Amino acid sequence: MTEQAEQAQAYRPVHADVDVPDEPAVPDASPEALARVEAHANSAGPADAGPAAPPPVPSGSELSGGLRPVGELRTWPSSFADRLTQPLPGVRQFLRMAREGGMRPSAGALREVSRLPYDPGPLPDPGTATVSATWAGHASWVLRVGGLTVLTDPVWSRKILGTPARVTPVGVEWQALPRVDAVVISHNHYDHLDARTLRRLPRDTPLFVPAGLGAWCRRRRFTRVTELDWWESAELPSPDGPVRFTFVPAHHWSRRTLGDTCRSLWGGWVLGAPQGQQVYFAGDTGYGHWFGEIGRRLPGIDLALMPIGAYAPRWWLRPVHTDPEEAVQACLDLGARRMAPMHWGTFLLSSEPPLEPLHRVRRAWAAAGRPREDLWDLPVGGSRTLDPG
Repeated sequence: MTEQAEQAQAYRPVHADVDVPDEPAVPDASPEALARVEAHANSAGPADAGPAAPPPVPSGSELSGGLRPVGELRTWPSSFADRLTQPLPGVRQFLRMAREGGMRPSAGALREVSRLPYDPGPLPDPGTATVSATWAGHASWVLRVGGLTVLTDPVWSRKILGTPARVTPVGVEWQALPRVDAVVISHNHYDHLDARTLRRLPRDTPLFVPAGLGAWCRRRRFTRVTELDWWESAELPSPDGPVRFTFVPAHHWSRRTLGDTCRSLWGGWVLGAPQGQQVYFAGDTGYGHWFGEIGRRLPGIDLALMPIGAYAPRWWLRPVHTDPEEAVQACLDLGARRMAPMHWGTFLLSSEPPLEPLHRVRRAWAAAGRPREDLWDLPVGGSRTLDPG
């Protein structure tokens, strides 16, 4: 029995049907939210910024960027708390969360789990001139860029610390992966940095990680670890030329233990193919001013991999997780042509119904007037290919 089949037996039955129908109404998808997306898409003026941009952060993040050597050993500050765009939750917020107990879908909503789209297929073989994206679930993607295979935030474990077990199996069998040429990590939260999955990799696999996270990787005997600050880049050779990895800001935070809050950085990645295509992997992020800045500094993004789930209750999660309407708005800010939703349908981390993110993102995309074919709302295990030009 294959690994994927064994996993599937441990889960509830899943539907392979990709065409989950849109529901006529979703209470949390307010007309005001859809109107903001539509107005933003039709506006020739400044983007609807949502929350106001914070004052300029201290000089530590006023970076010139630049190309860094792969595997460079670097020294970092003891804290990156000056990069936060919202304060972290305090005692009052934790007490309210404990009182309301609102981090799980209702029993009725959990019946939707059996309808989550899961349709694993063979990995495409795009060659060196094209780019392909396969959604393995949550924030884990198998990207083929310039002939290289790159994993994003790889989590192949069924259960990770502090997180409910997966409700859909991994969309790609580990044994079905070609040689992994690189891994990018957005930040150190357990649902994005999974030590058990990384242990499956050869220790000379190139890891691209946020500033301050290199020591964690080297303690696990990885030998080609590249730590980058925001706006910095590094390159790996490929058959047609270098693939560039650029680390970009996100509205989030980091913590892995009680004593290391914001000791390492957080962010997203823009992968640049030799033929010029660009793929943006947002990692984990709330909505804010950074999306417009990324679009200005790295114009011509062809595909944005955007989180759309784990957003309710909104009073708690707005600063760190985009909801579907905000994800679409962020895609507009980026100037990205296509969007592939992620961070939903895998781990139930919050209280929205499991299928609600999909319904809401489809409606928001339509409200923005974007072509339906440019919304890559893949099932877990699904793939799409991006041709050059």
